[in-house]
Amino acid sequence: MDTIVIGAGQSGLAAARALRDCGITPVILEAGDQPTGSWADYYDSLTLFSPARYSTMPGLDFPGDPDRYPSRDEVVAYLQHYADTLDVEIRTRVRVASVEADGAGGFLIHPAGGDTLHTQAVVAASGSFGNAYIPSLPGHFTGQALHVADYRNPKHYAGQRVVVVGAGNSAVQVGYELAQMATVTLATRGPIQFMPQFIGGKDVHYWHATTGFDTLPAEWLARIATGTPVLDTGDYAAAVETGRLERRPMFSAFDGDHVVWADGTRERVDTVIYATGYRPHLEYLRPLGCLDDNGIPLHTGGISTTHLGLAYVGLEFQRSFASNTLRGVHRDAEHIATPIAAYASKGLAVYGL
Repeated sequence: MDTIVIGAGQSGLAAARALRDCGITPVILEAGDQPTGSWADYYDSLTLFSPARYSTMPGLDFPGDPDRYPSRDEVVAYLQHYADTLDVEIRTRVRVASVEADGAGGFLIHPAGGDTLHTQAVVAASGSFGNAYIPSLPGHFTGQALHVADYRNPKHYAGQRVVVVGAGNSAVQVGYELAQMATVTLATRGPIQFMPQFIGGKDVHYWHATTGFDTLPAEWLARIATGTPVLDTGDYAAAVETGRLERRPMFSAFDGDHVVWADGTRERVDTVIYATGYRPHLEYLRPLGCLDDNGIPLHTGGISTTHLGLAYVGLEFQRSFASNTLRGVHRDAEHIATPIAAYASKGLAVYGL
């Protein structure tokens, strides 16, 4: 095979399209049973933070009202349709266990329980949902603890005392939902930074697109970033201000079924939900030696700095603010497609080796 793309979520599908535009027909390997990545596994009430018109990939618009905020299930259907338009082979239920160099400039892909595959080039587009990050905290918690990746809906938490750890969009959205039937506190390192969903009568993503903010280099953003803004029409901020959704400084430790708050007080808690983000899901690349000690890939703009013919799509801030989003992932896919296609078709000869 010329090129194998690992992952059939938005990143893998964008990569496949970009490679096709460069004359390469890749094979996509997907661990799940459908080409939609992790979207089907998100919580039930999830809606996109950006309107449909700003949440599409090249070649296929979301159907219906372009100003609505598509639901989780609408995104799943959209990605399934998008996959159908690509005319590439997508092998589902194929979980890659490891990747190693073949010694001749190519790669050997070892699926779990399957035959080894050989390819000239690899695009790792497996996202991060499979590698949820949970911080290490002192003490031991005997209540229920889970990452937001495992949260589905609030009905199982009715009447409970719940602490949601995190200050991003998912933390606030889930906390707000839970507060309708549970007593909820958002535990955060600092104040929640709310950003208006609408500015001058237009969704903030209109301004992202028209000003070019979405395409600002990631290294520029690193210099000005002060936290994760939470998009809000006013409901979330009002819930926090009125105390219906409490916000407290992050607790310092666990003590059995209690949390120890920063002021030293102890409180019994039924459930702790971590909305603390994700890390790249790339352990299958460990045999290559292309990851640092924290599992972060060594790359520049998605092009591996350790192996010719290896690239990444879908990393957070890979090249810009919108790198791992539906609206922005195609730009990174197009960026890596040209050199990967050249290497896939000509191998080391493209470098004069």
